Amino acid sequence: MQTLQQETQEMIAQSVRDFGEMHIAPYRDEWDENEHFPVEVFKKLGELGLMGVLVPEAYGGSGFGYHEYVRAIAELAKFDPGIGLSMAAHNSLCTGHILAFGNEEQKKKWLPKLASGEWIGAWGLTEPNTGSDAGNMKTVAKKDGDYWVLNGAKNFITHGISGNIAVVIARTGDVGDSHGMTAFVIEKGTAGFSAGRKERKLGMRTSETAELIFQDCRVHQDNVLGKVGEGFVQSMKVLDGGRISIAALSLGIAQGAYEASVAYAKERKQFGKPIATFQGISFKLADMATEIEAARLLIWQAAELKNQGKSINKESAMAKYYASEIACKASNEAVQIFGGYGFTKDYPVEKYYRDVKLCTIGEGTSEIQKLVISRAILKE
Repeated sequence: MQTLQQETQEMIAQSVRDFGEMHIAPYRDEWDENEHFPVEVFKKLGELGLMGVLVPEAYGGSGFGYHEYVRAIAELAKFDPGIGLSMAAHNSLCTGHILAFGNEEQKKKWLPKLASGEWIGAWGLTEPNTGSDAGNMKTVAKKDGDYWVLNGAKNFITHGISGNIAVVIARTGDVGDSHGMTAFVIEKGTAGFSAGRKERKLGMRTSETAELIFQDCRVHQDNVLGKVGEGFVQSMKVLDGGRISIAALSLGIAQGAYEASVAYAKERKQFGKPIATFQGISFKLADMATEIEAARLLIWQAAELKNQGKSINKESAMAKYYASEIACKASNEAVQIFGGYGFTKDYPVEKYYRDVKLCTIGEGTSEIQKLVISRAILKE
């Protein structure tokens, strides 16, 4: 007998599947080919309650927990990983940062617009010369009366052009000081705040990635999230939750590649029988199924701890590291199972193959995850 939580998750999954069939599947190839970011899809996702999954109902959100969130991302990723990535970045980074560290006035001001999908959120930490080494960021904010003046640039920012609002981390202290950075909320249209170049990418082409540029951008002190100097520490906590998002995205891609492979292996015949009956293929499917299930359990554990408000530093890193790596493997094996057809755009696995690589890089590379995990282990 299903629990109420399981029923809710299945209901969410089914609503995402119905949504995907109607609003994503017919246009997916065209969007991918043209690197089109379908803003209208995210407005519709807002109507479905998926742009504020974790936001309490008091602020216009759905009020769900991380298990429901994971399920929604994974199901979206099967249709288009780029759509899943953008939905996850909006929820866990921009919206999640304001939810976790904003004061009551800030939450009431911005969360309803984000949760409804009226506004799309961006989050700016990465810079051209500081990826994993975020502590050495060059974007600087200097105090000027009741305002802060920002100068610098951020890159690889999801929704850098189309975002209506961005949470941006800027240096307000010494270089390398983990307490020398501050989080600012900046609305589109603020003088001195503009979008730069859009990145042309291997995969995740339906998710917009671009620069944010700050030229004497004046931000009122009321737009500081938390205390001055806490921005970097806040970001690390936000990324802990964000890693569950990328793990869920990886899970969805792996599951999509696996399901496509099983269906194809049953239909495709060689030497008079389905290729699924050959050990070389069936063993690939067995490995994929086992690794996907292991990833699912790691993600489930991290989500459960997050729901309980416990530290997930090690667990989210483990889930993100393992899920993203096995998703790459599953996508690779899927192309191999499809053979020549897997190398064409007539079947879905080539897109999974291109899209999935981002999962081992975004929100902390696999190498950074291993660093986080090993440090946590050695502290125990």
